[in-house]
Amino acid sequence: MEEFGRIIVSETAMNSGNAQDIINSNISVINLMREEKVDDDLIHEDALMSYYLDFYTQQYAAGNFSQFVYNSGWNKELNELIEEGLALIGAEKHLQLFQSQSKRVKLLSTVKIAKFLKGKFEGVNPTRDLLNNNAFFALDENLTEMNANFLKNHPDFEVLPVDEIFSVLEEFVGHEIKRA
Repeated sequence: MEEFGRIIVSETAMNSGNAQDIINSNISVINLMREEKVDDDLIHEDALMSYYLDFYTQQYAAGNFSQFVYNSGWNKELNELIEEGLALIGAEKHLQLFQSQSKRVKLLSTVKIAKFLKGKFEGVNPTRDLLNNNAFFALDENLTEMNANFLKNHPDFEVLPVDEIFSVLEEFVGHEIKRA
């Protein structure tokens, strides 16, 4: 099977005027492809990059850098994707912050990081507190806007009605997809 060479969002999301709606629509298409057992290697790499950048953004916004580390399991491949993604969308300040925060994690012993990832996130947690950095909230780069603009300006970006999205994906996977 060949890679799905398109980044698709719904007309509804595109017309909403809300950057997060565009990102969420891309996420919905990726989730649908995954439900249909499409391997990540066959999903457009920039669509996936946007997906993971949003994961990073949402985790940081909800619970600071430590929550991202905790909920991602501090995955090397994911971190590389996020670093590449931040560079690709031009988020230089966020990239610098991510790199400096990553150094903080790397300075922790493997025992300490393993204990943090296996332990409880809430309550007294000095490792969690050490990893937090509120600089994220003061940066004048809006990751959601930058991510959505990256998608909208991508040469493989397409806006389709929801029914057509299903048709395109059904053609790709070779069978009918059950609609919720």
